[in-house]
Amino acid sequence: MIRMEWSRSDARGGMVRRFFVLAAVLLAWSFVLSGTLVRAEENPPSTFQILARAEKIVYGDTKGGGLIDRLNGIEKDLFGRGLPGSISDRQTALVSFLEKGNAGQPSLLFKLAVAEWVLSQRIRSGDAVAQRIDALETQLEGTSLQDKPMSMRLERVLSLLLSEAVQWKDVEVPAALVLRSELARKLSPSTSKVGDEVMLTLRQDVVVESHLVAGRGSRIVGKVTEVSKPRSFGRAAEVKVVMEKLLPLGPEEIPVTIGEEAKKASQAESAQIAAAGTSFLGAILLGPLGLAGGFLVRGNVKEIPEGTPIYVQTVGAFRASGYPIPAGLESVVRDQNSAPDVPASADAEPTPVERGGEDPARSK
Repeated sequence: MIRMEWSRSDARGGMVRRFFVLAAVLLAWSFVLSGTLVRAEENPPSTFQILARAEKIVYGDTKGGGLIDRLNGIEKDLFGRGLPGSISDRQTALVSFLEKGNAGQPSLLFKLAVAEWVLSQRIRSGDAVAQRIDALETQLEGTSLQDKPMSMRLERVLSLLLSEAVQWKDVEVPAALVLRSELARKLSPSTSKVGDEVMLTLRQDVVVESHLVAGRGSRIVGKVTEVSKPRSFGRAAEVKVVMEKLLPLGPEEIPVTIGEEAKKASQAESAQIAAAGTSFLGAILLGPLGLAGGFLVRGNVKEIPEGTPIYVQTVGAFRASGYPIPAGLESVVRDQNSAPDVPASADAEPTPVERGGEDPARSK
């Protein structure tokens, strides 16, 4: 009798797994068909560049071997089997499935970010898809199903977390919306080079009209535009950095800058920063003459440490994809919005920003 019950359970589990695999493959096929049209219109990068981008998204790095073997491998890891169509169509569909989505179906990265936000209110946007899905499963059930297709595993996680399928909708992110962030990696005047990427980590949820546009942990990207080494007569080294874009849940890139509102928010937090013992105040100048939209690192400071708080703001109103927050999860946003603003640290809570609401940093 016990054996019969286990058999029934295994059969039901097998049916569920086959359903998720079939759904993932059918969805991928739909991207093959739509990807053919996109390819004809947009003149995409080479097949090797497209595949390399997909591999970096999924694994964190490119794979070795021939083009066909690599393509078959990533399709098997994502869907459990290969996709139909030409190599070019399959690769274009792969990137569309991962990043772009379509009007009726959010991308895998969007869904993955939603799952992370629902489970832990933090998005691991700097990690590879494979690592992020492993982490979700481990948080939920204590182990990961690494031998199963990733798209099936993600859909299964979402079915455990949410009662309805993940949707997305365009919303308008307002201009001059202040975003609290922190350095994702240390910044050193002695080792920085022109063109180096400067990454910030978002310290808050960005919620517009009850839609989650970007979650805590999302990345803000900038670059080093000028480096001056130490000069004669004791003149210190300088590094000029310009912030460029917020990478939200969706495929858009939201332009950001360090403008007047961001500078006001930074000044309002300066007392808390000083109380926390952070030493960046004398080393960073926000928006000095000739550096619109960025900051200048100077002085005898050896480095600006990881975790240093930096404020940016949206350049102008911008349309972006948002996740409609279910009624049952609205309390998460309310609870975080009522939490006091605190200096950035490993365990500091984010301060969500909702359009039309009060930004605590700007109200001080």
